[in-house]
Order: sequence, then C-alpha cells, then structure tokens
Amino acid sequence: MNLSDSQTAGDIPSAPVPRRVSAMEAVLSHLRGAIERGDYAVGDKLPSEAELCRRLEVSRPVLREALRALQTMGLTVSRTGKGTFVVSDGAVADPTFGDYTASDLLEVRRHVEVPVAGYAAVRRTPEDLDHLTHLLERMERETDTTAWVAMDTLFHLTVAEAARNPVFRRVIEEIRDALARQSAFLNDVGGRREQANREHRAIVEALADSSEQDAVEAMQHHLARVESTLSTIVGTAHRAAPTTDGTEGEERG
Repeated sequence: MNLSDSQTAGDIPSAPVPRRVSAMEAVLSHLRGAIERGDYAVGDKLPSEAELCRRLEVSRPVLREALRALQTMGLTVSRTGKGTFVVSDGAVADPTFGDYTASDLLEVRRHVEVPVAGYAAVRRTPEDLDHLTHLLERMERETDTTAWVAMDTLFHLTVAEAARNPVFRRVIEEIRDALARQSAFLNDVGGRREQANREHRAIVEALADSSEQDAVEAMQHHLARVESTLSTIVGTAHRAAPTTDGTEGEERG
C-alpha cells in the first residue's frame, strides 16, 4: 500500500478548491480508519514504526507525524520502549496541545485576542505595521511547516505588542507553545496554511486602516475558522459559541 503520493481531497472545511492531501494526512486517515473500524482494537499495540513504514511505503518522519496526530486526537498513547497502543476507537472532542485543551485555548483567545486586535488597530505604530506586514509576506512565501508555525505564533505576539499593554503579550507568551502545537496540527491535518494566511492578511489590513471594528471582526473570523477546522478533524459538532459582543459565532461542524 503506497501512501507516499499525495491525493486530492475536497472535504477540508472552507477550502475554496480541492487541495492535495499530504502523505502524512493519507497515513493518518488510513490508521484512524483502521482504529475506528476495529482493525486495531482498544488495548492493541500498533505494528512497529519499521513495519508500518514498510507496509505503507512512507518515510519514518511522515509516519511519526501521523502517530503524533493520532495521539493528539486521543486515539493512541506512546509508551517509551514499548510502542504505540490504541486507547480509544473514536477521536476525543477536545484534543490537548501541550498543557492546554483546545477548548481552553479558544475560550481564552476569544476573550483576549479579539479585543487585543481592536486595541492594536488604534494604538499600533508605523513600526508595528511594518513588522507585521513583513512577517505576513514571509509567511505567504514560506513552504516549510515548522518555519511557518514559528512565524504564526510570532504574528499573534506582534499583534499583542501593538496593543501597547504588556499584560496582553504575557498572556500570549504563556500559551505560545500550545498555540504552536495547535497550529502545526491544523496545518498537518487540516491544510489550513493558505486560509490562515488570508485571515492574517485581513487582520493586518484592518490594522493598517486603523479600523477597530474591522480588526475585531477579522480576529473573530480567524478564531472561528480555527474552531471549525478542529471540530471537523475530530468529527464532532459544537454549538456556536458566543462572541465577545454577545452574538452567536459561526456554526461549527
């Protein structure tokens, strides 16, 4: 079974056109399907990395990315020196990224990053805008996921700095590692990089216009798409969460 070649898929949320599925996504889909069908039951040990690489005809780095995603989704656990074991036949509704769950991250981000974007729109300096614009241009050119993820977290830190309140930056700094893990997961499994770049550009444009309302709305939209993609990946549907202005957010699913 050769999963090393990418495939075309059109079921990723909000993708305007079908996109190419990476080898990692193909491996993840195959292994997740096998677990959910019961081919690997709860308590079973997955074949060794060497054996899975041989069967699926993929490299070890690709396989390890897929195994990490399975663990993030709550399907498996890795035990040092023993291997990878199945612990659930269905993905958890609330995956964990580092020290924080996805729902905890999103709750904090709605109540911090949305108003921060508004403050940044009216408080940012020309230097802040230059920094964000340059960073966005680098992100739009970047093809390496690891480098892009690092710039993604830096982007959000820079927006917080532009709000001219050091407490905001401290909050984002505290969750920076979790944000990076979540960003990598969404890019690896949900193919969100191009969409995220467009969302980031909308935020920068709002800051350039010094429009508090547009900046707030752009950040709200960005976080809504993060939640929607997560919900689709884990296969659950969440009720729309209230936004900071008391209105209902986008429907998840």
